[in-house]
Amino acid sequence: MATATRTAAPTLIGSVQRALRLLESAGSHPDGAPAKQLAREAGLPLPTAYHLLRTLAHEGYLRREKGVFVLGDAVQRLAHGNGPQNRRSKITESLGRWRDATGVPVYFAVYDDGEIDLVSVADSPSAPAVAHGDIRETGHAHALGQCLLSRLDEESRRDHLDRYPVRPLTPYCVPDRRTLLERLGSLGPAEPVVERQEYRIGTVCAAVPIEAGVTTGAVAISVPLHQQERLLPAIERLRREIESLASSLAFSISI
Repeated sequence: MATATRTAAPTLIGSVQRALRLLESAGSHPDGAPAKQLAREAGLPLPTAYHLLRTLAHEGYLRREKGVFVLGDAVQRLAHGNGPQNRRSKITESLGRWRDATGVPVYFAVYDDGEIDLVSVADSPSAPAVAHGDIRETGHAHALGQCLLSRLDEESRRDHLDRYPVRPLTPYCVPDRRTLLERLGSLGPAEPVVERQEYRIGTVCAAVPIEAGVTTGAVAISVPLHQQERLLPAIERLRREIESLASSLAFSISI
């Protein structure tokens, strides 16, 4: 005869359950409530409630004001989803919106801790992205890298090129370090960086700098060489799209 399969009961952490009940009680009182009232509503002994309330206040989930407990900033951050995963989701949404607006692939990268980091790409079957497998080592060649390097101070820029020397990837690529530094130094603070077949034969790209909190950021687009007349209108459209969302972007991409 078949034996019924038992389902193991989940392991529950009592202290977590009790802390959550206290948070729920505190959340039901917009003007705050004293410890005794919260303990009573949560069904907890007062000493246990005091211990948990102090811990929650220390971690920022509660705040004590004039003898009552109110929800703290940590709860607000959870409620509004300001964590790294949520910010990256917002980045993806923004890039998808710009891809649809421009009709070309859109790339977002940052310069963080001495490295070029390709954070996200938005493309489509009709407008596929260019492969960027070696983006860190070839920043001198592609528009994203040149844009990011142009935003660095001279010492940081030279340090990067010491670690990743200039090496021509195509016949159109910048030939040497001196030429690259002259090009980067001649760029205006918001001027688009344009490269034509320097990184990939048959592809032209453009990039613009973008505010990314304390991190240097850049957004780029690419088009096939035979469609290069689309490049400058698309990058100008992208710039306008970025400016229209500037207030939310500074928050969204501070990663």
